[in-house]
This record gives sequence, C-alpha cells and structure tokens, in this order.
Amino acid sequence: MALVSDHILSLVTFLPLAGALVILLCLARRPTAAGWLACGVALADLGLAVLLWLGYDPVPGTDQFVERAAWFLGGRVQYHLACDGISLVLVLLTALLGPLVILSTKSSLSQRVPLFMAMALFLQTAMIGTFLARDMLLFYVFWELMLIPMYFLIGIWGGPRRIYAAVKFFIFTMAGSVFMLVAILYCWFKAGTMDLGAWLALDLTPTEQLWLFAAFALAFAIKVPIWPLHTWLPDAHVEAPTAGSVILAGVLLKMGTYGLLRYAMPLFPAAAVTAAPVLAVLGVIGIVFGALVAWVQTDVKKLVAYSSVSHLGFVVLGLFSLTAQGATGGVFQMLAHGLSTGGLFLLVGILYERRHTRELADFGGLAHGMPAYASVFLITTLASIGLPGLCGFVGEFLILLGTFGSSQLPHAKLLVAVAATGVILGAIYMLWMYQKVFLGPLGSKKNQGLPDLALREWFVLVPLVVFMVWLGVGPNLVLAKVGPSVERVLEPLTAPGLVLPHGDPRPAPLWAVPAVLGGGGEVAP
Repeated sequence: MALVSDHILSLVTFLPLAGALVILLCLARRPTAAGWLACGVALADLGLAVLLWLGYDPVPGTDQFVERAAWFLGGRVQYHLACDGISLVLVLLTALLGPLVILSTKSSLSQRVPLFMAMALFLQTAMIGTFLARDMLLFYVFWELMLIPMYFLIGIWGGPRRIYAAVKFFIFTMAGSVFMLVAILYCWFKAGTMDLGAWLALDLTPTEQLWLFAAFALAFAIKVPIWPLHTWLPDAHVEAPTAGSVILAGVLLKMGTYGLLRYAMPLFPAAAVTAAPVLAVLGVIGIVFGALVAWVQTDVKKLVAYSSVSHLGFVVLGLFSLTAQGATGGVFQMLAHGLSTGGLFLLVGILYERRHTRELADFGGLAHGMPAYASVFLITTLASIGLPGLCGFVGEFLILLGTFGSSQLPHAKLLVAVAATGVILGAIYMLWMYQKVFLGPLGSKKNQGLPDLALREWFVLVPLVVFMVWLGVGPNLVLAKVGPSVERVLEPLTAPGLVLPHGDPRPAPLWAVPAVLGGGGEVAP
C-alpha cells in the first residue's frame, strides 16, 4: 500500500505501457489472451484512477501526489509528475474510456489483435502522462509519443482512406509541435531548467510573451482543433476504427484545450489576455461552423465528427472568457464531451457492425426492431445537445454564463448571443439525425431483424449513460474538484499591474468567483 500511495501517479501512467509490453513480448500470437489481458490492465488502471480521485483534496487546488526525481543535466531536467483538479478529471476520463474501448473492440477486430491492444494501452500511457507531467521536456515527450500509437490505429485498422487520414493527422500535429519545441528551448535557456514552476516565475517581456504564446497556442489549437485548423479531424474520425474515434474525441482533443489552460495561458499571461478576443472569436466561429457543416452531412460518423468541432469551440470560448466560471465550465465541458461524443462514436460503431454502412439514407425506423439501442442513442444524443439534467448542459451553461459576465473580453455579450445559436443548431442536426435513423417506417429490408444490444455492449454503454445522468444532476461532484485548481491556474492572468504588450497596466480583476465553487463574493476593483 505504501508503494501505491507514494507512486500512484507513476503506476497509473505506466501500468498500461507495462501491459502493452507484455502483450508484444509474450502474447503476440494469442489474440484472445491479449484481449483479456488488455481489458484487465485497463480495469486495473481505472481502479488506480479512482483511488487518485478519492485521495485528492480539492480545497487548496494545488499539485498533489508529487513525484520528482533528477533525470539528466544535473537535475535541471526532471521526472516530475503531479496532479491537481484539472489533471484529475482528465486522467479519470482517460482511464474510464480505456476498458470500454477495449471491451467494445474485442468482437469486431479480426486482424493483428495483440498489436491493436498494445497500441491502445501505449496510447493510454502517453495521454495520462501528458496530463500529469510538470517538467516541460517530460510533457513534450508524452505529447509526441501520443502520435505513434494513434498513427498506427488509424493507418492499420482504419477505413479505405486510412493512410491519407493517418499521414494528415501526423503532419498537422507534428507541424504545430515543432513551433512549440522551439518555444520550449527558448524558455529553457531563459530559466536554466525545464521545471514548470520555474517557468511560471520567468520575467518575460510582453513581446517575448506574444511570440512564445503564439508557438504554444498553435500546437494546442491544431490538436483541439480550432477553426480553421480543423480539416484533419473529419478525415481522421471517418477513417479511424471505432476505438480510434472514441479515443480521439474522448481524450486526444482535450489535450489541446488542456495545454492552453495549463501552459499557454499562465506561462504567458499578458499575451493570453491580448489574444483572448481573437481566440474567443475563433471559438465562436467554430461553434457555428461545426454545427452548420454537421447539419448537411449524410454520413452519421462525419456528422458526429463535425459536432466535435462545435462542442470544442465552447471550451475555447470558456477558457478565453478569462473568468474562473467560464474556464471551470470549459473543463467540465471537456469531461461531458468525452462521455457523450465518445458514446456516440461507440453507438455508430455498433450500428456499422450490423449494417456495414453509415449513410443516413440507408436507415429509418430502427427503433421498431432495436428499442434498447434507440433508447441509449437518444439519451446520448440529448446529453450531446445539452438537455438540462444531463452532463452537456452544465458545461455549456457555465461557459455562457462566465463569458456573459466577463469584463475583460470585448463584446462578450455579443459572443454569447452568437454562441448560443450553436446550442439551437446542435439540437436541430442531432434530432434530425435521430429522426432519420430511428423514426418512421423501416427504410430498407436490410434493417429488419437487426439484433438489439448484446450483453457486452450493455457493459460498455451503461457506465457512460450513468455518468451522463449523474454529472447532469450532481455537477458539484466535478466542480468541487476542479474549481480551486482553475482559480489557481488563472492567477497570473488576474494579477494587478500586469503589463500588456501595448504597454498599459493591467487593471485589477473585476470578475466574481462563482459561489457554486465555494468562493466568496466579488473581487474588489
């Protein structure tokens, strides 16, 4: 127990990698055993993430469970892991989706099963490591390692245009990461260390901050993706296998928004405040653009893929509202989107296994023969829309509320009004899709006699539905963990006297700490 408590972050990070190595070295020719071992390792990792959740004290909002050891260059580069409320919810989301993805794939995968399981576990290590790293070089290593397994998941097990989609995903992400690497090296020479804490104390000129923020923000914006850098996402989603789409939508896209909140904004606060109006506008454009393009899709999977562009636009808007309320809503929306959109991709995958098509014109009336499947699909659809009582509502409401009350974002109320149309459009295209697939008469004889949800599929979908409802009616389960950490991360952006690149002193913060997070009243000007 002492080993677990003292090194829980290392265990939750590297247990999947250990499982991947065992599969590659010992079970490379035993697909059934590889599948069961992968599922067992993923469940064990989920257990560790739950222990992490239970042991985390949300009140201070500080890094906890810290593990630190010298790596090389005389300790100036360290193995440094830590966890706060923001990292905590994303680690738990990653660990929750891991066993569900593996379990959902066991019956549909027909080739190179051991390699697939190893790649899925390897990817889980890279994603969790990205959320927990507090040394900038260690973070960059995890960030880049993520590319390798995702490239193979799309390139080997994807659709007809899988090579094109995999290469496009790789090139887009790598191109942005190169600029971030240059910025990391610049900060290394300024600070003499890769420790995040030392970087937060750097005295950078406003001009330096602008260039460094641009380099970091470009890498993260591509991963989100923020419009107009989104073009790789629909191809990757459509060509990826179901498991790849779930991981991509559920976790990988959140690495971009997490990077903006964890690194780009607090490290370069003056630049973040200056760029906030531009990024908020791009987020709103993404909301409306993603919704409109989703509305005209004829492929169900591509429709859900473009809905991700719209939903992640809300997260970007929340972060760059520069309010604790909006940013907390953004983190909550990351979690809600992972559950609902991950669930939608799983459901689309189940339907594709039965009909081998995703075209809306090929469906109709499926609720007659698949009532359980239709019911779960409806709940997940309503969660994605943001129906009150389900997880999607809470995040979007806090984002719009925080942005509406922002005194530091020009034309904030206008941005909220435009962003709110994305909620309406989301309801239109999602309910339109549901009507085409499930309601009315049976659209084709091939839709008759399709089997309803199997036991394995129930095991995959029920946990997602439970959390969609649970977080919708009891959001403080997450908000209480996240809120103090968000306030702490935003502190550099709200410091009185912050000098902006145009030379004017930054006024004292005017926004209110939301009461729902246990804060006090308004901060006095």
